[in-house]
Parts: sequence; C-alpha cells; structure tokens
Amino acid sequence: MMSKRIVVIGASTGIGNALVHLAAKENDCKIIAFARNMELMKDSFKSLSNVSCHHLDLEDINPEDFTTKLNQFGPIDILINNAGYLVNKPFEELIKNDLIKSFQVNTIGIMEVTRLSIPCLNKINSHIVNISSMGGFQGSAKFPGLTAYSSAKAALCAFTEVFAEEYKDSTIKMNCLCLGAVQTKMLEKAFPGFKAEITPEEMGSFIFDFACNQGRFLNGKIIPVSLSTP
Repeated sequence: MMSKRIVVIGASTGIGNALVHLAAKENDCKIIAFARNMELMKDSFKSLSNVSCHHLDLEDINPEDFTTKLNQFGPIDILINNAGYLVNKPFEELIKNDLIKSFQVNTIGIMEVTRLSIPCLNKINSHIVNISSMGGFQGSAKFPGLTAYSSAKAALCAFTEVFAEEYKDSTIKMNCLCLGAVQTKMLEKAFPGFKAEITPEEMGSFIFDFACNQGRFLNGKIIPVSLSTP
C-alpha cells in the first residue's frame, strides 16, 4: 500500500476505534484520530506511533483549532466521517433537543468538518467516506424509536449525493456506506439483546479497504453494507 494520510472522525469507540487500529498496521499510513473522548483514544492508541489523537466535539466545533490540526498533519488522502449519535425514544416522547443533537452530530457536524477539510485534502486525489446506517437507507426496514437517528443518517446520504455532484469536476470523491448491524454499544442501545454477525474489526477492515481503493471508481454512491435486518 502507498503511504496514506487518513483522518477518522469518531475514533474513540466501536468501528472507528477498530478502524484506526487496522489502518495503523500499515506502517506507511499516518492517522489522525478525532473524537470527543480524548481519554479513551489516548489509552487505546498509546502504543501506535503513527496515530495522533485530537479532541473534537461535533456539537461545538472550533474551526480554527480543527483546521490547524489538519494543516499540521499534511495533505489528507482519506477522510472517514464515522461519528454517530443514537436516540432511541418513541416519536411522541422526542423533544426538540433530541432532534437538534441527532442532526448536529450525525449530519450538520459532519458537513462542517468536511467543509473545513477541503483546503487540506490531497490535490491529486482524495476520498471522503461518510458512514451512515441502513436505518437511513431508502427502502430499508425501519424501526420504532429511531426516528431522530434514521432521519439524520438519511440526510447524510443526501449530502453525499449533492456534494459529489458539486465537486464532480474536482479530484475529490465522496461515497457513503450504510452499515447494518455491527456488534457495538450503539447496536445494543438500539436493539437490546440482538447479536450481530459482524464485529467492529470486520467492518473496520471493510471500510478501510473501501476508503483506500474505491475512490477511483465510485463517486456519490450510497452503498448498503448489511447481512441482516436490523
């Protein structure tokens, strides 16, 4: 594999954490990991010399701090927008703040960091991968209690398509993976007791391979990645 500079948003737990560990096995790769929980990242990645950790709260982004970290890192080859926030609550119990936080973390914050990242992307070619959910994939099975989450993840799919159209004449490619069940804490919160066939490490491996190799062939695609419902 050629040397890659990879940014992972939402790297402290679950799939994002596994993804960083997998990418770090490639000695020529350099990874910058962003998440709200610095302690978890520092503890998890302390033995990885090619990983740097930085705080990022998608509810309160500091544009200057974020772009400074990216500029210090160098031209970015891959940006993986993996962050997510789950609300599991019946629709009639949702309050405005539930919806605001869900859209801010799952959609608006991702759009913000993507916009801030554009000047820092590799000018030869770069690939942005948004991580959505089967809950946001049009025509997929939907589940009670996940209105806020599924709606926000569906908006991320729409953002992918519009961005790809706007930047189709550039060297930037953007695609979106709609993930099915993966055995994470978020899955347990959404579907207590359900056991997924896929581990975070297995899904992280798939995302890493996709991010590194498919930007040459795909742009603006919304791709379901699922073995089961949920």
